[in-house]
Amino acid sequence: MSKILKVKTPNDYSRYLGQAEQHPLVCIVNYEEVSPVRHSLNNYSVYGIFFHDEADIGLSYGCGKYDYKKGTVICVAPGQIGGKEDNGEWVNLTGWALLFHSDLLHGTQLERNIKDYSFFDYRVNEALHMTDEERDIFVSLMKQIRDELGKPQDDIQNRIIVGYIELMLNFCLRFHNRQFITRKLENSDMLMKFNILLSSYFEQELQLSFGLPTVQYCADKLCMSPNYFGDLIRKMTGDTASNYIRQYIIQQAKNELASGETIAQVAYKLGFEYPQHLSRMFKRHVGITPTEYCENLRRK
Repeated sequence: MSKILKVKTPNDYSRYLGQAEQHPLVCIVNYEEVSPVRHSLNNYSVYGIFFHDEADIGLSYGCGKYDYKKGTVICVAPGQIGGKEDNGEWVNLTGWALLFHSDLLHGTQLERNIKDYSFFDYRVNEALHMTDEERDIFVSLMKQIRDELGKPQDDIQNRIIVGYIELMLNFCLRFHNRQFITRKLENSDMLMKFNILLSSYFEQELQLSFGLPTVQYCADKLCMSPNYFGDLIRKMTGDTASNYIRQYIIQQAKNELASGETIAQVAYKLGFEYPQHLSRMFKRHVGITPTEYCENLRRK
C-alpha cells in the first residue's frame, strides 16, 4: 500500500520539507531553499498552489499522470491526493508552493467565492500554463506573502494574506481563460467528439439502461474532469455542458414527435422515467409543451 503524507495543515508539509513554521494556517515554500527533497504522495486537507521552474517529474493526481515541466501551475483542494510516492530518491527542485487552510478564509469574500475557481478540481493533465512574464508575477506574489508572514502578527495580517491569495487565484483564472482561447482548434475537435458521444449514447440505447447522459459520463468518456469539461464547453458554446446535453435531448424529442410518436413513447425512448419529466424539460427550454408543439406541427 502506498505511503501517504497527510497534509492536515500547511505546516505538515513544511515540516516534511524541514522548514520552520511561518503561520498556523499558511505556508510558503521556496523549493530552492529546501532542496534536495524526497517525493511524497500527499492527502490534502488544505488548498495548495504549486509550480516548479525546471522539473521533469511524473506526478500522479487523482487518476491521471502528468509530466510536470516549466510554467505549469497545479492547484489542489481539500480531499484531493497528489504528488509522487516516496521511492527513496532525492530531487533538486526550483519553484514555489503556497498552502493555506480554509479556516484562513472564514468571514471573507474569498470564502464565498473559492468554489468558483473551478481549476482546483482539474486533473493534473489539465494543469494551468504560464508565460515567463506570468511566472515572474507569481514569484513576486509568493515573495510578498512570505515577507508578510515574516512580520509581527496583527489584526490586519490575515486580511492582507487573503488579498494576495485572491490576487494569485485571479491570475490563475487568466491563465485558465487564455488556455481555452489558444487551444481553440483542439477544443473545436472536442466539441465534435462531444456530439458524436451523445449520438452514440442514444444509438446504442444506453439511455434505456442508464437514463439520460450526464456531464460526469461525458467527461469520463472524453478523459477530462467534469470541471474542466464544463469550463471548456462553456467557453466554446456560451452554455453549460448540462444545458448542451438537454438541448441535444430536446432536439431528439422534436424529431421523434415530428415522426408521429406519442409524448409517452418519446419520453421512454429517450430514457425519461416519466413522460411529465420530458414535458417539464421541453416547456423550460422550448417555451411550449410537447402537446402544443405537436399541435403547431399539425397546423403547418
